[in-house]
Amino acid sequence: MDTRKCECIDEVRNEIDRIDDMIVKLIAERGQYVRQAAGFKKNSDDVKAPDRVEKVIAGVREKAENCGGDPDITEAVYRRMISCFIGAETREFNSKKEGK
Repeated sequence: MDTRKCECIDEVRNEIDRIDDMIVKLIAERGQYVRQAAGFKKNSDDVKAPDRVEKVIAGVREKAENCGGDPDITEAVYRRMISCFIGAETREFNSKKEGK
């Protein structure tokens, strides 16, 4: 992955802010799909989906390596994000279950 050469710290910070804007939008979009996924789950074990989690982790580690990122940082971020989304999906699942 190529990044442009910045001439000062303000340029670096502007680029980081630009990337953060994209990350926040993508996390929000991911969250909308997570909420939809809750409707397809039959039980709380389906929500936790440990096999799926490990598949996602393996995939993002590989993607990080392929684009020059740090797979350990990527894994740590994803594990935390997935944990938060599992909590949100569990709440959504329980809410849908109680509403039926």
